[in-house]
Amino acid sequence: MTAKDLDCEPLKSLIRTVPDFPKKGILFYDITTLLKDKGGFATLIDALAAHYIGVREVDLVLGIEARGFIFGPALAYRLNAGFVPVRKPRKLPAPTARVEYDLEYGTDSLEIHLDAIEPGQSVVLVDDLLATGGTMAATVELVRQLGGRIAGLAFAVELDFLNGRERFRNYDVFSLLHFSE
Repeated sequence: MTAKDLDCEPLKSLIRTVPDFPKKGILFYDITTLLKDKGGFATLIDALAAHYIGVREVDLVLGIEARGFIFGPALAYRLNAGFVPVRKPRKLPAPTARVEYDLEYGTDSLEIHLDAIEPGQSVVLVDDLLATGGTMAATVELVRQLGGRIAGLAFAVELDFLNGRERFRNYDVFSLLHFSE
């Protein structure tokens, strides 16, 4: 079975849109309504996994805080891979690598344990949503710093109108659901 064999389009109806959140003029795509639907959540994980099973060897799945923690462990389980959390600053107990990145309203940072990825390991990075790509770009940099090999970037949702995918032309970017405004 491949990701194309699964009809994921009905999953869009399970995503709630919330106008003016977190600020006026923003339409927020709330995946919590999809997550609580057991069939929807299972289909989402199966489709993400199908994109990689038998196509790419995956040693680790990296989940980006916070929603990547929801998809990451389930995807890692389906891929028979390990799971590594990518966290906000000062959340990890052992020595870390850190990357600072720009947001529309300031800067933020992400960290990963220095021993989380062995050089050459194949990793899939997963998050809930691809918008402008800033958070994922920071995570890609962390993987580079540790010598990992990126097998793919996986997202449940992609906001096509923000063109975040353009930042990752050298990578396999796989998004299940696409919204064009």
